[in-house]
Amino acid sequence: MRDDLRSRLARGEFGDSFPGENELAARYGVSRHTIREALRELREEGLVTAAKGRRPRPVGEAVIEQPVGALYSLFASVEAAGLEQRSVVRTLDIRADAHVAVRLGMEESTPLLYLERIRLADGEPLAHDKVWLLASDARALLDVDFSHTALYDELADRCGIRLVGGEERIKAVTPTAAEQRLLGLPEGVAAFSIERLGRTHGRTVEWRTTLIRGDRFSVVAQFDARAGYRLDPAGSPFTHSIRRVRRLDPAR
Repeated sequence: MRDDLRSRLARGEFGDSFPGENELAARYGVSRHTIREALRELREEGLVTAAKGRRPRPVGEAVIEQPVGALYSLFASVEAAGLEQRSVVRTLDIRADAHVAVRLGMEESTPLLYLERIRLADGEPLAHDKVWLLASDARALLDVDFSHTALYDELADRCGIRLVGGEERIKAVTPTAAEQRLLGLPEGVAAFSIERLGRTHGRTVEWRTTLIRGDRFSVVAQFDARAGYRLDPAGSPFTHSIRRVRRLDPAR
């Protein structure tokens, strides 16, 4: 039964859906305990995924598209793709950072709120995110549980600040061994480094650096021979895409 499911997953028979435990038990004439054990092994092999309270599904291309040129939320994008967004908060405090303060146009000793998280999609590491905000703007965020909430929503609700734009730079990087361990990156897989300077009306309020898995992120653009590349903040001609990659071992 387990081998049959593995073969059918490899052939892509299930698409984006997957039978529930009762259906599988009836189909194969086995107990639900046997089905759960088979699903556990398939999850360990990276063939199916199942968040708490959700039925299993094949590990495939759950794509998240984010328009370049528009302010986007990684939290909202992950949730919109049907994946559970969670974060492991590593640090949330007030500190000084001369380099970041200068980027924000402030004196080097200016107090900053610092938030560092590991971003997860359906329990799998997706990105290592570091954010600095002016403490004078964002001190109220010290009381927020950022394990499952969007920073920009909290910034708007608790501090009355909404970002309206900014600048973003994306480049491919070779992750260090420590970064590979942090994101669960296989050896030889690159990552993308994203730097964002976020602004509200008339001033800069956010500096953010994000290291995101290269096997779950791509940049897509449309172009034409006359106009060249086109950037449309309201649409998808130039987008980030974060995708889940099907992991199959052809030897199994």
